[in-house]
Amino acid sequence: MHNNQNLEHTTHILHLALPKMSELAIPVTPENYAIWYDYFAETNLNLKRAIDGLIANDVKFTPEVNLGLYNRFIEERSPEIIENVQIETQILINSLVSKIELLGEGTQNFSANLSDFGAKLATQLNADELNLIVLSIAAEVEQVIANNRHMSNSLVSLSDEIANLKSEMDNLSKVAMTDELTSLNNRRAYELFAAEQMTKFADTQTVCSLLMIDIDHFKLFNDTFGHLIGDKVLAYVALAMKQTVKGDDLVARYGGEEFVVMLPNAKLHDAVNVAEKIRERISLKKLSIGKEKKQNLGHITVSIGVATLQTGDDVDTLLARADERLYKAKASGRNCVKFD
Repeated sequence: MHNNQNLEHTTHILHLALPKMSELAIPVTPENYAIWYDYFAETNLNLKRAIDGLIANDVKFTPEVNLGLYNRFIEERSPEIIENVQIETQILINSLVSKIELLGEGTQNFSANLSDFGAKLATQLNADELNLIVLSIAAEVEQVIANNRHMSNSLVSLSDEIANLKSEMDNLSKVAMTDELTSLNNRRAYELFAAEQMTKFADTQTVCSLLMIDIDHFKLFNDTFGHLIGDKVLAYVALAMKQTVKGDDLVARYGGEEFVVMLPNAKLHDAVNVAEKIRERISLKKLSIGKEKKQNLGHITVSIGVATLQTGDDVDTLLARADERLYKAKASGRNCVKFD
């Protein structure tokens, strides 16, 4: 009973929090989810009063407002969103196990009763006693059928709930790995992917290469045209990179105006070719902003450093070598590719 109550409570909160965050255009990050989980759980009355006040006054939940709520009301005790979903899924699994155990007990009882009936049939019985055994067997069969029907319905219900939670967890995981501005993978996603490639290299010696990419004179765009134009430049570069790579290649925004592209199964020569294609594609087009009064930003260019995984490398040393080559590209006049 306690598990069922927990299940109903946690899934109820999950299904309230996510739609509300979507309605208010609040990104589903672990920190933001912690705020709204507490809000609907009503375990933090001060938080609830604060949010109700913001909603009543039509205050927009900007990143600054969300951060303020987190720092003031949640801070170090924030629950990780993925952990919450995992806990809810575990409750479902525990409930399922309990039902299976109950079915097992019912089947065992049925088997024991059949053995008892068989023993009785081996003795001398009158018609009434024989009729009673037949009726008892029929009742036992009906009970097993009823238990199985109940079990089947429970399994369907649990299966649907688990599927819903899995879908939500997958979506939330994707959000947690995505850079909001460019829709690329973020630094966390890159680090996990890079660690997987290190393990693969250690096990099978499957090589991979890394591109470190930096937008040339990016600070000038921000200082001259403002951060909104700078964001559009970032989005343009991100789109060009996504359109150039393919397959299992990973493109991520590493931070600021820096990007990384990890190319599994790519040797140095192949990686340099991809880097040149990216550089050429980005520099090919003159970028203009605005519909009527267009601001001509000129040609956007990038500098790229390339490094290929070697024996003894780890995530940090591979990234450091690519970064060194990027520095050389910058020092060589920018808008070029440097490699090992």
